[in-house]
Amino acid sequence: MPLKKLGHVVLKVRDLDRSEAFYTEVVGLRVSGRLPGRMVFFSVPGNDDSHDLAIWNVGPDAAAPQPKQVGLFHIAWQVERPEDLETLYGHLVAKGARLHGTTDHGANLSVYFEDPDGNMLEFTYEQPRESWPPGRNPFAGREPLPFETARIGR
Repeated sequence: MPLKKLGHVVLKVRDLDRSEAFYTEVVGLRVSGRLPGRMVFFSVPGNDDSHDLAIWNVGPDAAAPQPKQVGLFHIAWQVERPEDLETLYGHLVAKGARLHGTTDHGANLSVYFEDPDGNMLEFTYEQPRESWPPGRNPFAGREPLPFETARIGR
């Protein structure tokens, strides 16, 4: 199959303006287009694609995502350096984002958080393959990152 890459993801949200503010001010995306009242399209700054993510307004009465429901689990954005995760973690704390913690998976390092509608999001650093833990599943790690344990006093 001649697939090139994942093109974009569209999330359903209850409040378009609230979600646009979150994805620009908290996540750091830029608005690349709009269908007024219906959708907002976002790109990672520096990306020339039309959009990486879009949000679709489904109204204030829409049900929240459920943990045991089939569908999207989370969306992840990669960062260039592992130090960027600590900066972003502090930014999320300062913005009052709902955090779900950090994890050293082995193959990647992650910061998990939610958008205003309960959609799970992740900032991640992909570790070089040669640094993956030898002799174990590189996706099975569950240790929190040092900056999280230092912040919460573990």
